[in-house]
Amino acid sequence: MGAFSVVIAAVLAWVFGALWYGVLGKAWLAAEGLKAENIDRSNKTPFLISFVCVLLVAGMMRHILAMSGIDTIGTSALTGFGLGLFIATPWIVTNAVFAQKPRAVSLINGGYAVIGCTIIATALAII
Repeated sequence: MGAFSVVIAAVLAWVFGALWYGVLGKAWLAAEGLKAENIDRSNKTPFLISFVCVLLVAGMMRHILAMSGIDTIGTSALTGFGLGLFIATPWIVTNAVFAQKPRAVSLINGGYAVIGCTIIATALAII
């Protein structure tokens, strides 16, 4: 598991995020209280920042898996799932609750965190 695997895992999770929010985009916008016509689609900064963030998650997950001696696909996937469900999602829910966002915000964003972390961990085990 080297730097190459971290980048590939991050790319896979980032692409999944594009698909996730592409499918759930209307529901996510509504839950966030946003309107599609008010989104500046020419601004690429959120995409760059989101990739850097996913890269950071993949790098830390590589470290966690290596330090824990986890090297099988199933155990890696389960660890990624657990990190997404029990580490990332509670933070997402906390932020959404204090921002008084609808439950859908937590479900959509938390779902991406869970599946994205599972993808990262699985990819790290395979690559």
